[in-house]
Amino acid sequence: MQAVAAPAWNPVGVRFLHRSSQVTSGSNGAIACHTTSHHRPYAHLPSTQRFRSPRNVGNPSAQVSSCNFLSGDLQWFGCTSVQLTERSPRKNQSLRGGRHSIRASLEVGPVGDGKSLQLKESFSGGGHEAAKEGGGEEKKKVVVVGAGWAGLGAAHHLIKQGFDVTLLEAGPQPGGLVAGWKTDAGRSVEVGIHGFWYPYRNIFALTDELGLRPFTDWTKSSQYSPFGLEVESPIFQEMPRLPSPLGTFVWTQFQRLPLADRLTALPLMYAVVDFDNSDEAWSKYDKLTARELFKMYGCSERVYTDAFNPMLLVGLFAPGEQCSAAAALGMLYYFILAHQADFDVVWCRGTVGEQIFRPWVERMQNQGVRFLANKRVSDLVLNEQTGAVSGVVCGDETFDADTVVFSVGISGMQRIVAGSSVLRTRDEFLSTANLGAVDILAVRLWLDKKIPIPKPSNACFGFDSTTGWTFFDLNALHDEYRDEPGTVVEADFYHANQFLPLSDDAIVRKVQSYLATCIPEFGTASVKESAVVRVRRAVTHFSPGSYPSLMRGTTSFPNVFMSGDWIVNRHGSWSQEKAFVTGLEAANRVVELFRKGTLARIVPVEDDEPHVTALRQVNQAAKGVISRLPFANYFL
Repeated sequence: MQAVAAPAWNPVGVRFLHRSSQVTSGSNGAIACHTTSHHRPYAHLPSTQRFRSPRNVGNPSAQVSSCNFLSGDLQWFGCTSVQLTERSPRKNQSLRGGRHSIRASLEVGPVGDGKSLQLKESFSGGGHEAAKEGGGEEKKKVVVVGAGWAGLGAAHHLIKQGFDVTLLEAGPQPGGLVAGWKTDAGRSVEVGIHGFWYPYRNIFALTDELGLRPFTDWTKSSQYSPFGLEVESPIFQEMPRLPSPLGTFVWTQFQRLPLADRLTALPLMYAVVDFDNSDEAWSKYDKLTARELFKMYGCSERVYTDAFNPMLLVGLFAPGEQCSAAAALGMLYYFILAHQADFDVVWCRGTVGEQIFRPWVERMQNQGVRFLANKRVSDLVLNEQTGAVSGVVCGDETFDADTVVFSVGISGMQRIVAGSSVLRTRDEFLSTANLGAVDILAVRLWLDKKIPIPKPSNACFGFDSTTGWTFFDLNALHDEYRDEPGTVVEADFYHANQFLPLSDDAIVRKVQSYLATCIPEFGTASVKESAVVRVRRAVTHFSPGSYPSLMRGTTSFPNVFMSGDWIVNRHGSWSQEKAFVTGLEAANRVVELFRKGTLARIVPVEDDEPHVTALRQVNQAAKGVISRLPFANYFL
């Protein structure tokens, strides 16, 4: 197997080319994005409908690729080469009398494949002249740090409210770890396959607003162990609706887990009712591990090992003994227990970057958002008189800011804090050093024959005690591979730190062995191509005791706001949906700060079912009575 070697900072198939640099003294140049791709405008359909897209089929040549990401911050190793051409010697010149404008182009995809994304950027140096509205009033400058779901969500709303928005992304393209990229052979690769669950109401509303049709039908799923098939899940919204959580309990088809073991999970419903996503509930349950919680409520060892722990391994990316009980309850309730249909899921018909982020970014660029790639924030500028932040520093460049929105992951935030003389003065930022993140391994295989895979999405447990993994039939999910002569399968491993040091060949052999254990026909196929992606400290680790160190949406700086899936809020969502929601919440805080524009409409999670609401009211009343008893708070 041949790996592709290259220097740092370059993803497979990505070239970042500075087309030109120029100095001007007039108004800011127009921002444009020119995109040619498979993407076609699709007729609008409600996101709750099931649909199948027109097929877009590629037929690239064979290639073996490998990428390593260090610390989840889009440092790129083991990839193709970078071509960087600077035609002006004045890139870092700061002009006090005018404006320093740099334009650049980011191309994603092999040259000549008709799918390159040209990201034309303009930004200003130290002599920035503020953009003005039609009436001559200066626009408030917002700098958003990080271009994932949270950062794009904040920029999406703020540009519509008349703010001057600059988005800084440490990687070479918007989207962060979700974006995906192309190999030299034109193959799509991404850091794990991302599902979009039934309660992702705000993301579905966004794709409707954008007129996109990026999703598959609702899909059924399976679960495997080394003993074979364990669980089959239907499309729950197609089944007769039962009160929560009976629908999940009744319609899920367990193949080997005895009913007696499943019944031992019923007492856990008290904790589900008691955990209402409040600060009090998080503080109470965060001190426990998830395993301790399940043991406390009498769950059998079998139901924990074969049901709950596998959910945690692929939902919170760590085993139960390493997960906060509060996070476990929140995640399980949101995705599985709150309503029967919540576990239904659709998938992107290609990478999230191609299907959603690319047209979304193009639209925002046309509206005036400036996207600046390869900008690593190193510090902030603090106005000592007001206590507010007045700029964002990226090496030798400073971007003026009336407000700042951080939209980076835990690992990225920790690095920014470590290098920032301003952020190191604030306890809430220093406390991020107490937080952790989880390693991910993503492996994509192109096989020489078609393998019958009963369900397109599959979760697995029991192969490694601390690692969960999933595999996906990309012929069924991605348009690009629908007519591929052989099977294209993706296997994603979470909490995969012990696998990352292995060679690509060793990883591919292990993956094929695991797949053959689940579906024996995989053992009869040969691997034609493979792509191995290692990402250290990629996703949030909600460890026991981590809640006090998680940041809130506001900070001790009056004009610095936080967003991301690790930021504390009370919406109730998780994962991509939570990241997007917190981006909208950050945008609303900016709107409120300057009293300019309208608030973004954030779709709330679906109301609790009536019986759950009633039980929570009774529980709160009972706790109120108990709290007034002598010695109520005396014992641990």
